[in-house]
Amino acid sequence: MALDEVVVEITSPSGGAPVTGEHKYRSMVTLYIENDDKSKTPAGWSTRVSDGASEDRPFEFQPGVGLIVGWSNGVLQMKEGERALLHVPASLGYGSRAMGNPAAASDKGASGFYIPANSNLVFDIEVLGKVVQQDL
Repeated sequence: MALDEVVVEITSPSGGAPVTGEHKYRSMVTLYIENDDKSKTPAGWSTRVSDGASEDRPFEFQPGVGLIVGWSNGVLQMKEGERALLHVPASLGYGSRAMGNPAAASDKGASGFYIPANSNLVFDIEVLGKVVQQDL
């Protein structure tokens, strides 16, 4: 993987509208650390029960707002309804900063997630659609 490039691997295509930076979206996400051999290690953060979350709870995001650069770059290559693996190099992720609870990496009883410094990331993300504002 190039040091400055996000690779988007579409796993479930969709004919939906392209994701843009002008809208907020709902998504289901599982985060992995990508190992040197390209295998994935769960980082401890998911919005899916099937991947360890206590309940299915969509994550809301807007590309370019409060996200790592790699996430925004990746989702802007997706369409609503698609599921993809976003391969994010450390330089477009958290770089030299570790994130989360270090005990979560070694203690199965510890809660939370952990991302070691200089980790390449894989986000398994399904863009469910735009967030719809409810009329009050």
